[in-house]
Amino acid sequence: MKKIFLYFVLSFLLFSCSNNDTDAQTNTNPTEKYQTKNVVLLVVDGPRISETWEAPNKENIPNRVNLLSQGVFISNFRNNGTTNTNPGHSAMCSGVYESIKNDGTELPGFPSVMQQWLKFTGANKTKAWVIASKDKLEVLNDCKLADWKGKFQPSTDCGVSGNGSDYRDDAITMTNTKKVMKEYSPNIIVINLKDVDSYGHANNWNEYIKAIKTTDASIKEIWDYIQSLPAYKDKTTLIVSNDHGRHLDAKGGFKNHGDDCEGCRHIEFFAMGPDFKKNTTINTGNYEQIDITSTIAELLGMPLQYGKGKVIKDIFK
Repeated sequence: MKKIFLYFVLSFLLFSCSNNDTDAQTNTNPTEKYQTKNVVLLVVDGPRISETWEAPNKENIPNRVNLLSQGVFISNFRNNGTTNTNPGHSAMCSGVYESIKNDGTELPGFPSVMQQWLKFTGANKTKAWVIASKDKLEVLNDCKLADWKGKFQPSTDCGVSGNGSDYRDDAITMTNTKKVMKEYSPNIIVINLKDVDSYGHANNWNEYIKAIKTTDASIKEIWDYIQSLPAYKDKTTLIVSNDHGRHLDAKGGFKNHGDDCEGCRHIEFFAMGPDFKKNTTINTGNYEQIDITSTIAELLGMPLQYGKGKVIKDIFK
């Protein structure tokens, strides 16, 4: 009788422990927390918010206006670091503000969310990409930190137009992005579209505005392409932001950027995905560039070792 009783006690304990372990695994399983399995970060290089979301009738971004029914916009999003291309992109990818050189000769100090995700998952490097119109952004695939330098590097397709320039038209970047998505189905993609910034620096107002309209169409093009691919449809989050804005007219005008004026700091955050709110504009909270990294890590269920930002909780359902 004692043996039978002991058998039942042991069986109960084993059953309880097994159930507890299962519950723990279920509660911490990142694949069940969110529907998002892929994240695309599309960076429109250097528009002023006054020519995009704060234009009188938002006339330059009709596609984003229509897509807002599927997404969320933060009206007071900011770059609180260095308002140049490489530092801005690095902040969004690593979650740390750094004043790294803007010419592509200096690596970021800390690993990007791509590097950390590749290490965390053990995935092949073709599952994370940096695809940029500017060649100098290839540095986003590595960092200075000794334990990470040269390791867990995402794939890159950056710049070089074939006509002697290290930059290329955004149309080439868009074509290459779709090829990469179709062939490799990456889980993380960072895209840079540079034409807005280039025409701004050229002091060509008409082409600058035209480029803003073209990148607006490109955002819809990427979103529609995401929905056309089985590997991405209904399980992909698209985040649109900027590396920096441009000077206010009172600070020298749209030609340049790089200081702490409101025109340079006030940037865009627009996003769509299965885990985000829809038809929502948020004007509360102090959200900024480095929060993008934390939010991507949260969506993909991975630890973020070095990021200084916070998860943008207000955009989640």
